[in-house]
Amino acid sequence: MNWKNPKNTSKYYWTAHVAEKMHYYGLSEQKVLGVIRRPQRIETGIAENTVAVMIPVGNIKKNKKPSMWNRSFNDDGEQEKWSQEIWVMYQTKNQKSKNKVTTQNLKLKDLQDKINLNKKITIISAWRYPGVSPKNNPIPTEILREIEEIGLK
Repeated sequence: MNWKNPKNTSKYYWTAHVAEKMHYYGLSEQKVLGVIRRPQRIETGIAENTVAVMIPVGNIKKNKKPSMWNRSFNDDGEQEKWSQEIWVMYQTKNQKSKNKVTTQNLKLKDLQDKINLNKKITIISAWRYPGVSPKNNPIPTEILREIEEIGLK
C-alpha cells in the first residue's frame, strides 16, 4: 500500500506526530478529517487547550438491554457497541487576517468569525482504541448547545 503524508492547507496543519500515528494505525487524511467533521463523541483533550473527537468503527451492534458496564443509551433506549474507535486530538487557533480591517469589511469579518472560517486546526494526534472507551471529560452540554446555535458544529 502506498501511504502519503497529509498536506498542510490554509485550514489544517498536520504535525509530524500525527503523520507517524496515521501511518502506524493505517488512517488516511480523509478518515481523520471525517472524524473531525462528524464526531460521535467530543471530549476535552489531555493536552492543554485541545479537543479529542471520536467515531466508532468495526462491528456496530445495537442492544436493547443495557449492560452493567456501559450505561450510555441513545434516544431509543438502545445501547450501541462496537469493536474499536478512531480518536483525533486537535487544537484550534485564530488565523491572522491578511486584509486590513476597515469599517466596510468589519461586518464581513464578524460573519466569518461566527462561521469559523478564520480558524486553523492543528491536528496533533490520531489513534485507534480497541473496544469502547470510557467517557472521561465530555464537553458540557451547555457549551455544545451554544456551539450549535452559532453554527460552528
